[in-house]
Amino acid sequence: MSATPARIISVDTHDIRFPTSRELDGSDAMNPDPDYSAAYVVLRTDAGDGLEGHGFTFTIGRGNDVQVAAIGALRPHLLGRSVDELCADPGSLSRDLIGDSQLRWLGPEKGVMHMAIGAVVNAVWDLAAKRAGQPLWQLLAHADPEWLVSQVDFRYIADALTPEDALALLRGGRAGLAGREADLLERGYPGYTTSPGWLGYSDEKLTRLAKEAVADGFTQIKLKVGADLADDVRRLRTARAAVGDRVRIAIDANQRWNIGEGIAWVRALAEFDPYWIEEPTSPDDILGHAAVREGVAPVRVATGEHVQNRIVFKQLLQAGAVDVLQIDAARVGGVNENLAILLLAARFGVPVCPHAGGVGLCELVQHLSMFDYLALSGTTEDRVIEYVDHLHEHFTEPVVIRDGHYTAPLAPGFSAAMHPESLAEYRYPDGAFWAADLAGRAGRPAHL
Repeated sequence: MSATPARIISVDTHDIRFPTSRELDGSDAMNPDPDYSAAYVVLRTDAGDGLEGHGFTFTIGRGNDVQVAAIGALRPHLLGRSVDELCADPGSLSRDLIGDSQLRWLGPEKGVMHMAIGAVVNAVWDLAAKRAGQPLWQLLAHADPEWLVSQVDFRYIADALTPEDALALLRGGRAGLAGREADLLERGYPGYTTSPGWLGYSDEKLTRLAKEAVADGFTQIKLKVGADLADDVRRLRTARAAVGDRVRIAIDANQRWNIGEGIAWVRALAEFDPYWIEEPTSPDDILGHAAVREGVAPVRVATGEHVQNRIVFKQLLQAGAVDVLQIDAARVGGVNENLAILLLAARFGVPVCPHAGGVGLCELVQHLSMFDYLALSGTTEDRVIEYVDHLHEHFTEPVVIRDGHYTAPLAPGFSAAMHPESLAEYRYPDGAFWAADLAGRAGRPAHL
């Protein structure tokens, strides 16, 4: 008699929120009071090996309960599913989730439901990498190119990237992989930091953190802009004085501007040599980004953290609207869709510099960039991963930065697991922190 195959037996969800708005951590022109939050999911099995799949999507506070509910709506697609089959082909789940017609109606392939799909799909990849005994970056980098292509949904992007194109890119990308992997393990992957640049910080704090970033080996920092031009001029002057002329300073407007306004604003900051302007306008405005790119050159245009899916990324690339593509590990439909986006970027020759920060986004996206370097683009030139020094202590395998570089994680999985104690303390509204906080504010308007 054969043993009963292992199945998914539970899909547990958690509403995890951190009160980052109280110190203005994460503040920018569009989001002045973010409470960094994670709609968190844990997949458990009856395999008896103790391995779980962890995933999440990032929000900034209120509405995280909506995101958790969206993840819960996907539970029927997971319960009872064969663990072996799921880990051997995460793409099958991705297609099933995206193809659920009644839930698809809420998108399609965008918004809360698509982010929920990303959290669940990422949890499956976490479980698959743990069962393989490898960090996800390594599992992906050494995977068979044909299998990787099978994980990509080419619907709606085949006019720009065919399966044959993708296979050629992946086969070509394997040349020299062993040498790059040795370099990655020794040196790490270059990062840049946004930690000095939150809009709510004083000039003194900006200066101190910018100098610390340079001392820590970072060669690029980023400042939030877009609320007040005179303030931005002063802050850019302060930052440039702090870091000197050899350190890149990127700027980020977080979707604040109309097209003409954005062009004029960036030109007004040109004397400080900004490296890129990030999210100058709506993430859905492809032609607007193209106009900004033409209007602010040689300042580069970067976007992607709020781009909804591979189709919009495809059009940004087709329109020549971006110089720097910024993937997000949790905004789109998980690893599978990010594979498609990385392949599109390679096809068009545009560097990928991921969005990170938030809750656990640094932990996740490092794996995708390291895969890209090892098995697709083959270079880290003009490529950096964002780093924000927030909330890493809540993860069992936090990122490690050394001399401005992400150290390659070695633990099996996707680096997504949070400490059980953190889940218990910051679960909203009944975790230890929030229960005490809400009780202390009883009778006053609750604002997270």
